[in-house]
Amino acid sequence: VHLMESGGGSVQAGGSLRLSCAASGLRDSSYCMGWLRQAPGGKAYEGVATIDSTGNIRYADSVKGRFTISKDNTNNTLYLQMNMLKLEDTAMYHCGANEGAGAYCYSVFPVYKYWGQGTQVTVSS
Repeated sequence: VHLMESGGGSVQAGGSLRLSCAASGLRDSSYCMGWLRQAPGGKAYEGVATIDSTGNIRYADSVKGRFTISKDNTNNTLYLQMNMLKLEDTAMYHCGANEGAGAYCYSVFPVYKYWGQGTQVTVSS
C-alpha cells in the first residue's frame, strides 16, 4: 500500500487549499481513511478528519465547519478541502489508511497501519 499526498503550500489566513491523497494497493471494500497533522516544533500528531466505508465522517472540533473530507472511489483518492484557514492550521498533513474487516474509523485519530509522507501547509497572516 502506498499513500501519496499533494496539494500543500503557503496561503494567507482566510484562504483555501485542497489536499489530495492518492492511494494505491488498497483493495478491500472495507476501509478507514483520514487526515492527521503535526504542527511545527515536533508537536503531537492530531487527527483532523476521517471517512470510512460505512459512511461515517468525523472531524476534529478545531476544523469543523471549515474542512471537508471526501473520497473518490473511482480513483481511490482521498481529499481534504480546507477553507477559512487559520495560522494554527500550519502543519505537515499526512493521510492514513486501514483496510479489511472491521476497518471502520472508531475515532478522529485511529491507529493507522498505512501513512503517507505528508504535505506541508503553511498559513501566514
